[in-house]
Amino acid sequence: MNEERKSGLNRRSFLKAAAGVAAAGSGLYRPGRVIAAGEGRLATLIDLNLCDGCVDREIPACVAVCKDVNKDKIPPIHEPIPVPWPRKAVEDWSRRREVFDRLTPYNFIYVHRAEVEVEGRPRTVFVPRRCLHCDNPACATICPFSANHKYENGAVVIDPELCFGGAKCKSVCPWEIPQRQSGVGIYLHILPNLAGNGVMYKCDLCRERLAAGKLPGCIEACPRQAMLIGPRRRIFAQAEERAKAMSGYIYGKKENGGTSTLYVSPVPFDALNATMKKQPGRPDMKAEQRRMAETDRMGKAVLQAPLYGIAAGVAGAFLSLSRRKARGKGGEKDNE
Repeated sequence: MNEERKSGLNRRSFLKAAAGVAAAGSGLYRPGRVIAAGEGRLATLIDLNLCDGCVDREIPACVAVCKDVNKDKIPPIHEPIPVPWPRKAVEDWSRRREVFDRLTPYNFIYVHRAEVEVEGRPRTVFVPRRCLHCDNPACATICPFSANHKYENGAVVIDPELCFGGAKCKSVCPWEIPQRQSGVGIYLHILPNLAGNGVMYKCDLCRERLAAGKLPGCIEACPRQAMLIGPRRRIFAQAEERAKAMSGYIYGKKENGGTSTLYVSPVPFDALNATMKKQPGRPDMKAEQRRMAETDRMGKAVLQAPLYGIAAGVAGAFLSLSRRKARGKGGEKDNE
């Protein structure tokens, strides 16, 4: 009996859980509201004892497949890209789409190589890095246009049609996961030099694939089955079981108030973190505490009350203007 069958997290059980998610609907989680625990809520497990970084490949399998799955996520870039005031800086990755050794708007996962010592012996540990899909994400709390949502299946998703690229989500993320691409998004149609600077992008747990009953691309592609997805309770139990078997450690269970992604490692995470120099697109693995914990109940309501009106007004004005233009064009044709 293989490990997949022992854990009960095979493709059949995943599809059954995914079907439950679809049947339950796609209700949104608002910060401060508790999601009832159930089989529909998913979690992922990344076993660092199994991940070998796909050293025999030019690009790790999870990274290559993620790039392919999301290759059409970003629309054509508006040229020239408007320069925002007063920052006067844009972020354009459209000519660097093949970068795979850090997070970018075109690369939602990368694999960090950690050289550590275990009981006096050198060891290489490979650590896939992507969004951890926090249980109570500060990024969703702080977004002034409500472009960031926590879904009941556990995924934290940025809506590119609502995002202005202000990067507040990145500033409150302990790992600074979201990455910005300028020259795309709704801001181009409103005040491109004053309000916004593009769209923020990150892993959305392959939302479309989940809806279709498929596994996320990175999980399906992993040749070592180092990544698993399944019902949250079962994944958490599996993480505990594996950590105990290897006298190992778990990351993601308590970090930032808890996440839907658990790492299991035979090496302490502080040792792995010591090999990670936090820099743009390359997060560390500190034992992060919950950010903005006190704002969860009231913060979003206070922030959004006026801004919902502003956003609705702007969107309404934009829609009205678009309709007027359409009618105008139709009238011109009628008069010809």
